[in-house]
Order: sequence, then structure tokens, then C-alpha cells
Amino acid sequence: MMHKLQSSIRPGAALALAACLAAPAAAQQPSRLPDGYPSKPVRFLVGSTAGGGLDLIARPVAQKLTERWGRPVVVDNRPGGATLIAMDLTAQAAPDGYTFMVASSTIILNAALKKVTYDIRKAYTPVAQMTSQMYLLVVVPSLPVRTVKDLVALARSKPGSINYASAGLGSVQHLGMERFNAMAGINMVHVPYKGSGAALIDLLGGQVQTMYTSTISGASHVRSGKLRAIAISGLKRAQAYPDLPTVSESGVPGYELTNSYCLYGPAGIAPAIVVAINREVGEIVNSPDMKSALEAEGTEAAEPKTPAQFREYFYKEVTKWEQLLKDPRIKL
Repeated sequence: MMHKLQSSIRPGAALALAACLAAPAAAQQPSRLPDGYPSKPVRFLVGSTAGGGLDLIARPVAQKLTERWGRPVVVDNRPGGATLIAMDLTAQAAPDGYTFMVASSTIILNAALKKVTYDIRKAYTPVAQMTSQMYLLVVVPSLPVRTVKDLVALARSKPGSINYASAGLGSVQHLGMERFNAMAGINMVHVPYKGSGAALIDLLGGQVQTMYTSTISGASHVRSGKLRAIAISGLKRAQAYPDLPTVSESGVPGYELTNSYCLYGPAGIAPAIVVAINREVGEIVNSPDMKSALEAEGTEAAEPKTPAQFREYFYKEVTKWEQLLKDPRIKL
């Protein structure tokens, strides 16, 4: 099923990111890992289906690390529960440096929503931030809207008639759209999926009418005309989409939705391993070829942070979302 899903996703973003894998292994920087590590395959858990934006970031990074280390770094898709399955597997894994999780801000939302019984600040080792990105607000071409104002007007005239997809209950897309509903005073109906890849497939098939999709996942579909982008979710316009207005400037003032793709491990990983992987992942996502591939799809490589800096950023994000979700207008 995973291979089927992956093959059904458009090739554009996958090919763009795959281009950054073309450099021969010999051209890679020498590893600065602790002696003897890794001695066996390393696993990257991804809590969504193959083909979603998160998966499309995890794979080239894993491939680059495989080239550098001479040991396989394997992407293991574990969709379900809006990343809860991958979260639990990571929290329960041995802290030996062989199991990591590539995750979006959804894990922070799950914690803020009390979907897990543990404190993620204590359960995980924050390793590295990979990317920072906004979302495309897209609709199917058959929906008679071309702007956010059009979408809001249609939703108000026909309450409950427009369905929106998300990567799952409690996902960034879900809560971002619920915040949009609340701030715009409309009621679009939530249809959750087991990952953004599966949600995007049904959107392309017309089973749902709109969703927030990562710029990586949605870019080629927008270019081909299979989807229509009506806004970008950040407070500022994206460099890759200079003519696409923000949701905030399109009738919902102050609205913002951003996300980060990051690498985490279970609590207790040896600091030497964390520091080494943090440095190597930072170099990979900020390499010229990777940055170009990401920027072409509207995503930015995260500026390198030390493990301590990333940990501080992670804690602040948890606190921010805990406060945002206290908004009584957001339907959970």
C-alpha cells in the first residue's frame, strides 16, 4: 500500500528533491560521528503515508546520511493517529541512536491536546530542525472560488457543504483550518485521513474540496492545474509564490499557520551522537542543492541550530500551541 501511495503522488516534488541526491558519496564531508557509530541500520520513523511533505523531506536526508555513513538510514512510514503511532514508538525506543522520528508540529499539537500521557519535553531528545514552511490553501478547480473571500462567502451561503481534508485529527492542517473557520465565522466540515499523502489523493479525486497542503506536496498539482492555490498561510508572501496573497491579507486579518519538520529521538541519547547528527543534518538541508530544491517548492531550509538552541525552540513552540488551543472558538 505504501508503494502504491508513493507512486500515485505527482513526480514534481519528489524529482526536485531527488536531484539533490545526485552528488557522489565521495564528495560528501567526512563523518564526525563517535567511533563505532553507526554499526547497524538507523531508522527514521515518519508518522504519515509515503508521498506527503514530511516523507518527501525525510527520504533525501536519509539518503544523504546513508552516503555519508556507509550504513543504511531507512525511512519507516508509520501512519495513524495524526503521528501518535510514530510518537509512541519513538518514546518507547531504546536511546541507542538507532531510532529517530522525523515529525512536523503535529507532535506538539498532540501534546497540547493531551493525546499522549507523557510530557514530550521529557520523552524526546530534540536533535535538529530541518525545514520551516507555510502551507498552500488549495481547492479543487470545480469549486467556484478563486480567493479566500470567495471561499468564505460560499461557505457562509452554504454552511456545512464544503469538506476539508487533513492529515488526521489534531494535525496541523486540522487545527489550522479550524482556526480559519473560527476567525472567518464559517463552518467547513473536517474529513481526517491517515496522513497528508492520503488526504491529497482524495482531494485530487474530488472527494473533498479544500485543504492546507505543504508547498512541497502541492506545488506540482498547482502548476498542472489539478488544484487551485488561493492563498499562502504565513504572514508574509512566499518567495516561491510572490503573486499568491496571504490568508491574512485576503480577508482574515492576523491569520497565520506555519510548520517545521524536525528530527527527534527518544530521551537519553548520548550527547556526542546528538551533536554529530545535528551538525550533519544541518549541513545536508543547507547544502546548495538541497536548499535550491526546497526553495523551488516554497519551503525553506531551517537555519542551523545547536541541539541546545533547537531544544529551546521546541519548548517555546509547545508553550505557544498550548496557549493557542485555549481559544474557545476552535472546535476540537
